[in-house]
Amino acid sequence: MWYVVQVRTGTEESIVQQCEKNVSDGVLERCFIPYYEEKRHIRGVWTVHKKILFPGYVFVVTEKIEGLFRELKNVIGLTKLLGIGDDIVPLREEETQFLLTFGGEKQVVEMSEGVIEQSKVRVISGPLQGMEGCIRKIDRHKRKAYLEVEMFGRMQRVQVGLEIISKTI
Repeated sequence: MWYVVQVRTGTEESIVQQCEKNVSDGVLERCFIPYYEEKRHIRGVWTVHKKILFPGYVFVVTEKIEGLFRELKNVIGLTKLLGIGDDIVPLREEETQFLLTFGGEKQVVEMSEGVIEQSKVRVISGPLQGMEGCIRKIDRHKRKAYLEVEMFGRMQRVQVGLEIISKTI
């Protein structure tokens, strides 16, 4: 089962390292942060950078949530395991499948390419293909798409890389 741990924004990578070091392998199957790729124009050169898809959250995979809950007390900087009330609730199957299809096994959402035809966005390659309905805003200058997806039981605004290669009126 996949669970979500809320952490202070900016400490995600430190928390993953602490989890891998302090939580036993029998309890923790995997601990990761989903990333997305974005293009940046630095000194005249376009480079691809990785940024955190859900700032302030770390994902853990385990079948032994009680043991994980106990061992996470050794990790400094955790806020809480997400759940409802006092119950720790795993991600729904649809959310897990979304993360697997969107970010792949490496959990990195790669750059997508698209075109704008008569004011409508059509993604021609990349993980955003077929998800045009989730796009709320496009920043062509920064090469980003802003999406609304249901995650953690509520609508989350996330940004991913989208390069618009042509626009027709």
